Order: sequence, then structure tokens, then C-alpha cells
Amino acid sequence: MKRNEGLLPLLQLTAAGGLLFTEAGGWGWNGPAGLLRGVLWAVVVTVSLLLLRSSLRYTARLKGLTAELHRVLAGHGGARLLAGGDAVWNEAVFAVNGLIERLAEVQARSIRSEAARKSLLANISHDIRTPLTSMIGYVDALRDGMAPTPGEREEYVAILSRKAYALKRLVDETFHLAKLDADDLPLRPEPLDFAEEAREALISRLPELQKRGIELQVRLPEEGCRITADRLSLQRILSNLLENALRYGGEGGVLGVELAAEDGEYRLQVWDRGPGIPAEELPHIFERSYRGDRSRSSRDGGSGLGLAIARALAEKNGGRLRAESEPGVRTVFMLAFRRAEQP
Repeated sequence: MKRNEGLLPLLQLTAAGGLLFTEAGGWGWNGPAGLLRGVLWAVVVTVSLLLLRSSLRYTARLKGLTAELHRVLAGHGGARLLAGGDAVWNEAVFAVNGLIERLAEVQARSIRSEAARKSLLANISHDIRTPLTSMIGYVDALRDGMAPTPGEREEYVAILSRKAYALKRLVDETFHLAKLDADDLPLRPEPLDFAEEAREALISRLPELQKRGIELQVRLPEEGCRITADRLSLQRILSNLLENALRYGGEGGVLGVELAAEDGEYRLQVWDRGPGIPAEELPHIFERSYRGDRSRSSRDGGSGLGLAIARALAEKNGGRLRAESEPGVRTVFMLAFRRAEQP
């Protein structure tokens, strides 16, 4: 047999536990070099077996991972992967479980949002249908001559005018809210004097205050109270807060507006001494689909959207709006913005 130039080591285990290698010419014990080559081959074989075992284990785990992910995609948001094994696998499991939890949160938010949307549409449909039905009745009465005197006709026309303006306000606020939801409301932040903006909002309400005999208590600083906000948004917020106070707290006979600096921000309080808001309703008054006895009731011509719009606008301008109420004593809406640097 022709002798090969290279060595062809094959690992063999002898009865004595030694290492035996073969060369081109046959079997025999090798020296240190051959022993080293044998150890290297043993390492190669061992690593190969370990890799094969690891590969099979990871393949099984990956199949489990895929199955769980398919369950999540099918709507089973409660599915989770189990940790166990080496650190690399556990890190991957924790990351995937985090993604599953976020997906479940998004799904839950979507369901709540859809339910709120349906409730809002139902409320708006009711708010539109009720005054429309009433308006049709007054129009029919005028047409059929059921208001024979000029005074009666003027009264009917005045009622129709009020209901028409209430419908217009409802439509305007619905579109405004839709733009806020779609993030399609352009904001133009600029330096504003919070106190001066509050004065302008109050001036526009003076005729109504005087007509209803409501006492106005105002504490606004003479010096500038500089904030940064969109002017139209701020005026809309102030208008909604004043309208809400007049509609539901006017019977208390007093309306208060106060502005003060505290903890690096300016805080405007609009308060009244009306019947107040029950404690169980207070956490919900800024929800657009919530209808309570005060802020969400349509019996006084309110659309039920004013406070939701006010809070959304406040937050979009970097402010915050909250409410406190002690029924029969005092109800306060607090609007706060960070103080801007004085020029």
C-alpha cells in the first residue's frame, strides 16, 4: 500500500484507555504531537455534538415561540413565553413578552376607544334629534296659526333661534373634537399674558352676567403673567370654562376668577357656588361620552363636549386642567401653564 505523506489521525479508545492513531502505514501510539492532534479531534467531536444538541433545543424553543406569537396575533393577548435556560434565550423571551404586553395594551385601548366613539355618536345623535324635533314642532305651530298674536309668534321665533344656535354649537364642537383627535388642529404658540387673556374672556361675558344678576369676583394681577400658548386655544378653553360655570353654577349667584403664581406656573381658578359635582361624577367630567347631572346634561343646552375640548386643548398647549368640588359649597376648575421667561 502506498504511504500517504500526511497523517490521518483517527481517534480510538483502547482497553487501557489510551489514544491510538493511525498513519499511512498502520496503527501505533504517537508522540506528543500525535496526542495533541487527538485531543483537538476530541474537542471537535464534542463541540459538534453539543452544537447539535443545542440546535435541537433551540429549534424546539423557536417552535414554541412561533406558536405563542400566532396565538397573540389571533387575539389571545394573555399568551406569554416562559423563561428558562441560558441568559441569551431568557433575554429574548423577556423582550418578546414586553412586545406582547404592549400589543395587548394597544388592543385594549382600541376597544375602549371604539366603545367611547360609539357612545359619543349615540349621545350626539340624541342631542341633534331632540332639538330638531322640537324645532319642527314650533315651525308646524307657526305654519298652522297656533300662535295668533305677534307676541306669541315672537316667542316661538326666539325659541327657534336659541335651539338653532345650540345645534350650531354642537356641530362646531363635534368638528373641533374630531380635529383634535386627528391631530389636525394647527397650533401657533406665542408669548401671551395669561391675566390679560382672562380679562378679555370675562369682558365678553359681562352682558350675560349683568342680565342674570350674577356677582363677579375677580382677582387678576396687574403685572404681566407670561405664558406660551396658542391664543385661539386659550380663548376657547376660557370660554368653555366660563360657560360651564354660568350654566351649571349660575344659580349660586357668584362667579369667581382668580390667577396666581405657584410652583413655577400660573394657575387660573374659575369657581362658582352652584349645586356642585357629586364625588362619583368628578373623575368622569372630562370624558366626552360621560353624561352627568351637571357638566354632561343637555337639558340646559349644553353639548356635553365643552370640558373634554377644554382639557384636550390645555394638554396640547402644555398645560393641565382639573376640577374640585364640594357640592353646595364651591366648585373650582383650575387651569395651569408653566411660567415663561420674562423678556
